[in-house]
Amino acid sequence: MSNINSRKAAIIGCGFVGSASAFALMESSLFSEIVLIDADKNRAEGEALDISHGLPFSKPMQIYAGDYSDISDASVIIVTAGAGQKPGETRLDLVKKNVGIFKSIIPQITQYNKDGILLIVANPVDILTSVAKKLSGFPSNRVFGSGTVLDTARLKYLLGQHLDVDSRTIHAFIIGEHGDSEIAAWSSANVSGVPLNKFCEMRGHFDHDSSMERIAEDVKNSAYLIIEKKKATYYGIAMSVKRICEAIVRDEKSILPVSSIQNMEGAEGVALSTPVIVGKNGVEGAVPIELNDEERKALKNSADTLKKVLDDVMSDQ
Repeated sequence: MSNINSRKAAIIGCGFVGSASAFALMESSLFSEIVLIDADKNRAEGEALDISHGLPFSKPMQIYAGDYSDISDASVIIVTAGAGQKPGETRLDLVKKNVGIFKSIIPQITQYNKDGILLIVANPVDILTSVAKKLSGFPSNRVFGSGTVLDTARLKYLLGQHLDVDSRTIHAFIIGEHGDSEIAAWSSANVSGVPLNKFCEMRGHFDHDSSMERIAEDVKNSAYLIIEKKKATYYGIAMSVKRICEAIVRDEKSILPVSSIQNMEGAEGVALSTPVIVGKNGVEGAVPIELNDEERKALKNSADTLKKVLDDVMSDQ
């Protein structure tokens, strides 16, 4: 990886998510150089200029519009390009449109960069992560998606509200598909080591089943609700991208539920989210959290759902 600059990122796609991610990364001071690429070069130039004008209030860095040849030394290539989710559309409705877009993007990336990390953010993120892995030929540890990192943050936020406690002290994961078959892994959830149900009772909440059901549904429907109200979601995912990049650039070995290629029986080659260790080499190992039988079954169902879509998409090509 001799020509890779660990302080350089590339963002492919400068829509709401790409530009919000660029802004979040500029504010984070993680990178000294960010190149923005978009099919509409003017859009990329406009976003780069707009963000650059705030640099006197931040830290010195270069942020500019470029083309694929500019990504040869980028350590992280963030792919947000794709058609957005429209009101009433499920994430899986987007599949065919975005697989087509990836077929033009991924070969251009690999033409210039074979050593970076591919971070897939476009939706449906699990399918597109599998497609990006296949099209790029990169090793599995260096192709992964933002997965349920944001869903997990939404879960922590809602639990924090419910329990009136700092959401950062809550340890709980959403796993599986980033979408309608996602699973809240309640059986391993805790607040600073105290099992969730016990902590709920300490805070005066005793109706566990209905609370868990309501919160899991609210997490699942968060994106639909935001899209209905403001037509798109981008700040939360931009902060998730920043969080994943922190783990990579600082080699933090953080445990995050990114969407990575699975080896589980029947789901080989399918990308879905489970907690993994993320560091400078990308996905550095799985973290097997405790799941009950129901959650394990739901995870298998989620994998099957994704596998079916992936098979359909690949057979159409």
